[in-house]
Amino acid sequence: MITGLRMAIGVWLLLSGLSWAAVRLGSDTLADSGFAVLRGKRVGLITNPSGVNCQQQPTLEVLRRARGVKLVAVFGAEHGLYGTAKAGEEVKDSLDARIGLPVYSLYGPGPVRKPTPAMLKNLDVLVYDIQDTGCRSYTYISTMGLAMEACAEAGIEFVVLDRPNPLGGERVEGPMLDSRFRSFVGQWAIPYVYGLTCGELARMINGEGWIRQPCQLTVVRMKGWRRDMAWQHTGLKWIPTSPHIPRGESPLHYVSTGLLGTIGGVNIGMSFGLPFQCVTAPWLDDHRLAGQLERYRLRGVTFRPLRVPGNNVIQKGVRLSFSDPVHAPLMALNFYLLEAVQATTGRNLFAEAVKAGKSFDLFDKVNGTDQTRRALEANLTAENITRLWQANGEAFKKRRQKYLLYPNP
Repeated sequence: MITGLRMAIGVWLLLSGLSWAAVRLGSDTLADSGFAVLRGKRVGLITNPSGVNCQQQPTLEVLRRARGVKLVAVFGAEHGLYGTAKAGEEVKDSLDARIGLPVYSLYGPGPVRKPTPAMLKNLDVLVYDIQDTGCRSYTYISTMGLAMEACAEAGIEFVVLDRPNPLGGERVEGPMLDSRFRSFVGQWAIPYVYGLTCGELARMINGEGWIRQPCQLTVVRMKGWRRDMAWQHTGLKWIPTSPHIPRGESPLHYVSTGLLGTIGGVNIGMSFGLPFQCVTAPWLDDHRLAGQLERYRLRGVTFRPLRVPGNNVIQKGVRLSFSDPVHAPLMALNFYLLEAVQATTGRNLFAEAVKAGKSFDLFDKVNGTDQTRRALEANLTAENITRLWQANGEAFKKRRQKYLLYPNP
């Protein structure tokens, strides 16, 4: 009976697209090897609370205990080593009394965004283990590549403990980075949603010459991960990567409403505990907006009417939910939401922001181009805006092919 039950569950998992075998992270396979690539070396570690193995043990603690490994320094990216700093808040270097090691900030005053020679002076190898979101504007991948460049200049190794792309490895969406708009929220010549693990992206950064000279790179691979897996399919527990990315589905929402949030005029859930999960305003009609969005027949996403009371004002709008996290459109949702708001209220949020004199510098940097802003100025539909990305997206898929480490489904 137990065997039959297991078989039934296995069939159900297969049909529903879920993973039966747990994914083992790069940190797990590193331990399985007896820490071979680090043994006998002086090690620095770039990490934060999301840097854990599949048993939720912090890589920081694992390396501190590992026989033959000498951890001598720790590095923090945006939000700091413990993930508590706000977005954009600079963090200072410190000596961590708990672990007795220096903690160097790669999001520090100055601003410091790249390891300095002094930070790397006593290291043989720098290890990277942070979970990212699969979105170009999330700054951890900028930190990774700049650290690779610093290691190349200092002549030390760089090791990536690979982790899943929580949006899956098939999805490529959004505009390519235009070099005129390169910034810390858009560092590499990749689409907004790029469909690579951090290890694959590191290989591409090295191989495409996006840093001044290639570093000595080792990617410690995962086991059990496939390109058709979103985070929900990995069997892994999500550890918040930053204060507003608290759950495994949060990266889906981040890509779907984050750009709309930079335009403004509506609430995307930050003030009432639903970060990036909704679009609300006191003047919206929740049922009309939900109905308009459902008429677009977008794959794998539903829109539920939402009302949130507070401060004598009722916020009304929709909450997004993903039934097919691998194939649902994400970046396009920002523009379908804009379009639906205008269709149901007559208000053009983009035009209102322009009229109010809002700066679109951040919007252009996050997009990595001014093409999206110009499309909105020309009143292009959401469908036509997404078509602008398609040719470059297909070209990128071909270009990235030689850097892939994991199979297609």
